[in-house]
Amino acid sequence: MRNKLIVGNWKMYGTVKETRKLIFQLAVQWGKRCDGVEVGVCPPFTSLFVARDELKESHLRLGAQNCHHEPKGAFTGEISPEMLSELGCYYVILGHSERRTLFGESDEVVSQKVRAALDWKIEPIVCVGETAAQRESDETEAVLARQLEASLASTMPEDAPHINIAYEPVWAIGTGKTATPLMAQSAHSFIRGQLRKKFGNLADGMTIQYGGSVKPQNAFELFSQPDIDGGLIGGASLDAEAFIDIIEAASSASQR
Repeated sequence: MRNKLIVGNWKMYGTVKETRKLIFQLAVQWGKRCDGVEVGVCPPFTSLFVARDELKESHLRLGAQNCHHEPKGAFTGEISPEMLSELGCYYVILGHSERRTLFGESDEVVSQKVRAALDWKIEPIVCVGETAAQRESDETEAVLARQLEASLASTMPEDAPHINIAYEPVWAIGTGKTATPLMAQSAHSFIRGQLRKKFGNLADGMTIQYGGSVKPQNAFELFSQPDIDGGLIGGASLDAEAFIDIIEAASSASQR
């Protein structure tokens, strides 16, 4: 049975001082391991070092929000997977819609980054999802199939246990809109079917998270769906109490 995976994507929020405070709140208010749930947080690059130290005595794993595909080089402003590995990052978010839309990252670029992360023993969280226009045009499955095929082009069957997928419908990210549990389940089921085409039965053990305005109020119902294995949490992960409620909802859903 797959564990649930809850990862907080802090985006461009969190100074070093704020990172210390939030991790302390998480450690104090949630100082236990929830059965059936793995938890990670992805602070901004400038807070990764302090986050690593603050997380040492906790059950939370450290992640990053992006990386370059090269181990080093003349790439001003970029961070290599080697640097993330040295800091102890367990996860890295790749192909988030904000990276694709605002910074022009293609599926091919995402694929290069996925390969680099895996080579440095960092688990990628590969984001896919359709826009509102694509959903309204009934293109959701075509978009997901294309993104998955191209973004995972550099991977092999033996990589499957170390790859996480996050379905994040673009129209639900930061908008307050959330896919209904049945809508999300339908997309997750399709994604797992596509993963089976590439990885065979290994796809049944792969984690597929949902992201898009997940809140304590809707988390349990979402995570209770058979192919939804947790969440990639944005805004709610910056509120310790809300994030803990979401973790506990995932734990409850995993016991069903």
